Amino acid sequence: MSHDVREVHRLSRRDARRIAVRAQLLDQPRPTDLFEVVRRLTLLQVDPIKAVAPSADLVLWSRLGSSYDPQELSDAVDEHALVELEGLLRPADDLVLYRAEMQVWPGVGELRDWEEEQVEWVEANTACRLDILDRLRSDGPLLLRELPDTCVVPWKSSGWNDNKNVQRMLIFLVRSGEVAVAGGTGLRRLWDLAERVYPDDPVVPLEEAGRERNERRLRALGIARSRGQLMPGEPNLVADAGEPAVIDGVRGEWRVDPAQLGQPFRGRAALLAPLDRLIHDRGRMADLFEFDYQLEMYKPAAARHWGYYALPVLYGDRLVGKLDAKADHKDGVLRVFALHEDEPFTPAMSQAVQAEIDDLARWLQLEVDWV
Repeated sequence: MSHDVREVHRLSRRDARRIAVRAQLLDQPRPTDLFEVVRRLTLLQVDPIKAVAPSADLVLWSRLGSSYDPQELSDAVDEHALVELEGLLRPADDLVLYRAEMQVWPGVGELRDWEEEQVEWVEANTACRLDILDRLRSDGPLLLRELPDTCVVPWKSSGWNDNKNVQRMLIFLVRSGEVAVAGGTGLRRLWDLAERVYPDDPVVPLEEAGRERNERRLRALGIARSRGQLMPGEPNLVADAGEPAVIDGVRGEWRVDPAQLGQPFRGRAALLAPLDRLIHDRGRMADLFEFDYQLEMYKPAAARHWGYYALPVLYGDRLVGKLDAKADHKDGVLRVFALHEDEPFTPAMSQAVQAEIDDLARWLQLEVDWV
């Protein structure tokens, strides 16, 4: 257990919000390079929903503006400059921080019951695992449907993934570092041997890699909790990275990136993807921004407050509303159903948010249609 004797920084909520916004490259001036953005954010979440645009593209547009070309992201994935790992796109150079963990999959120490079951299932289907690896070695990269299912024990789950044997096997082969996504997305995702996809760089030892990942995560978030409940996917916790801080009016201790302390702040308006890293941790969002928001696409239409795929609206260091919009490429319009204002917008806010809506439509090559 570490004993951090450094001074605890006392921050206002506004200080903390500005650190978070600046760390996520949502202040001024805008970044201009896709790789600069991804390296700073450390990841882009892959999500197929296209109500407005795919999540990864929306995140990049929010930072880069309408000069961003989604083809640049597709090319980076196909050229292995960005690599998908567990549904997250990362710079290929960062994979050295994950390969030590792959080498000890499913983990060190005593395994949990569900981890034991995964290992037993893979071992029971060793022949299928080897068949997939052999096929990739001889013919890869390949689509999922081109890989053989020779499993003798079918995968059983609560029902959603029943009998999706190859799909499940690929998940475990990725986690053990044998297979990697080699390009494409969704059903067109390509698979290959990891040795052909990941850079051939020395693997960073497990503990050192964990510390470095925490440091990079804190740099991307600016301010984060040290410990707490782990959620699926990328953690929002940073252990002992950075320096200790407390936020006025917020319970508990935080960790702050010291490089962010005392920096000037120039805010702007931005429309955020529902899975944007600034708001992905809903608890942190509530603590820092006191913002009420949920992604409502899974709710019945009558139960929605803000819309199927409402985009949170950032203005300066505050989250001030939600944009309910949908891209209709068939009719050539960005349909705007509502702009929900958490508080009445000033003329300056309205003008800045409208400019972002216009820029979003321009990037999508659509006309704005207020319904």
